Amino acid sequence: MLDANDILLSMKGLHIEGRTDEEWIEIVKGVDLELSKGEVLGLIGESGAGKSTIGLAAMGFARDGCRISGGEITFDGINMRTASEATKRGLRGRRIAYVAQSAAASFNPAHKLIDQYSEGPVKHGVMSREEAESDATDLYRRMQLPDPDSIGFRYPHQVSGGQLQRAMTAMAMACRPDLIIFDEPTTALDVTTQIEVLAAIRDIVEQFDTAALYITHDLAVVAQMADRIKVLLKGEEVEESDTRSMLASPTQDYTKSLWAVRTHARPEQPPVIEGKPVLSVRNVTAGYGAVDVLKDVSFDIHPRRTVAVVGESGSGKSTTARVITGLLPPRRGEVLFNGEALPPDFRRRTRDQLRQAQMIYQMADTALNPKLKIRELVGRPAQMYLGLRGKALEERIRELLSLIEMEPGDYIDRLPSELSGGQKQRIGIARALAAEPQFIICDEVTSALDQLVAEGILKLLDRLQGEFDLAYMFITHDLATVKAIADEVVVMKDGVVVEMGPKSEMFQPPHDPYTELLLSSVPEMDPDWLTGLLEARATAADN
Repeated sequence: MLDANDILLSMKGLHIEGRTDEEWIEIVKGVDLELSKGEVLGLIGESGAGKSTIGLAAMGFARDGCRISGGEITFDGINMRTASEATKRGLRGRRIAYVAQSAAASFNPAHKLIDQYSEGPVKHGVMSREEAESDATDLYRRMQLPDPDSIGFRYPHQVSGGQLQRAMTAMAMACRPDLIIFDEPTTALDVTTQIEVLAAIRDIVEQFDTAALYITHDLAVVAQMADRIKVLLKGEEVEESDTRSMLASPTQDYTKSLWAVRTHARPEQPPVIEGKPVLSVRNVTAGYGAVDVLKDVSFDIHPRRTVAVVGESGSGKSTTARVITGLLPPRRGEVLFNGEALPPDFRRRTRDQLRQAQMIYQMADTALNPKLKIRELVGRPAQMYLGLRGKALEERIRELLSLIEMEPGDYIDRLPSELSGGQKQRIGIARALAAEPQFIICDEVTSALDQLVAEGILKLLDRLQGEFDLAYMFITHDLATVKAIADEVVVMKDGVVVEMGPKSEMFQPPHDPYTELLLSSVPEMDPDWLTGLLEARATAADN
């Protein structure tokens, strides 16, 4: 039990409800929580556990369609349920800050980073504009951002995802809050960038003795960050303990099941000796403006094979996908489909060429039109590419929903907002299948999902590949995903293929130094892992 004098945040019997079409449904069911000054509490659990909902409740806030229906929320002696909106607005940003999962979706694209940093401290009267800009530069330097004196004068789209996530953490620290809620802050980052962000977050929290709720579904990550861990399931607490005890000996069966996920491993297919590739990237150089992002990139993907393309942020993975789909014509080289060169610009491709290559996107939240029902989202490709109408279209939509293991009668007339993250990603898969392609690009399709849901998506993709003879290009930064689903691996760095080959060879030494860096950056379920890794790298750099 924490010392009452040190408790910064307390929740007792917290109940939160969500509105359906007909009634209010309880989504957080009597959770208790205490957090002391300077402490980090990890909240973990699968999708729908209530982690983010509880994190927002710490600010006295409930999403649209939700309401805090019972219990107590006390922040430093202030009752957050009865406090006025003016009081809560004065706390938010000033004493309680929030770091969202997707920095790219959270920053205003029309304003420079330093303007968005300065807004909070200036409005709260903490600093003048000049002081805020100076402070931003100092925190950018502490967060190990490149060019800290000038990076703030860039727009969000002009920095990488990892840099943007660190800039958001710096912005959260602008008013030196007492509490920060980190909501999956590294989920969408590659492993090398994740290490930088985790180290920066941990250092900044320790330097300013800031308390934090660290929300994540990644157990290895929470092991590096949290003093204590609370496990949640469907809005209820499963168990809570200090981090080392929780990792060493969880007491509840559900917690043990979380520890044991990612058991799926697709048997590696033998190397293809002969036969025409479905897709060939041949000596492609491409970029934006005068800058080459891809430099002489080549690889093949054969039928019924999965090629994982891995590398850190900025390595050229997604740019390669843009070239393949015709969104970015290459400066040099070509893309072949079944041995025939594709027009470099998608607008010059035939409808059948467009149909044969589909994409499943990373963020299902932003990839699905929120105003369209599931029947329209899944049906449009079948209508556009295959000409289906009326009864035939309706039957095809229902067949596709059954293929992705979603009962048509329950989901066909829902909106995306009525689905979980995993369900939205399944709809993205159904939409890609609706065109009856030969080749699908899976762009980080499990990175935003908890481990149990991600496991289900990987198994689904594996099954569909076998049923429909699909070829996959799997863009990912998650090496556990690579081990689970890939036949071959292409490692990219700075727009160059540094290594490629069968999965079995890629995970066996000797490795290219960059591949070794990626492998060594995968977090382990050891609370001392991050500290040891950073110390080892610092020693190597000194030598």
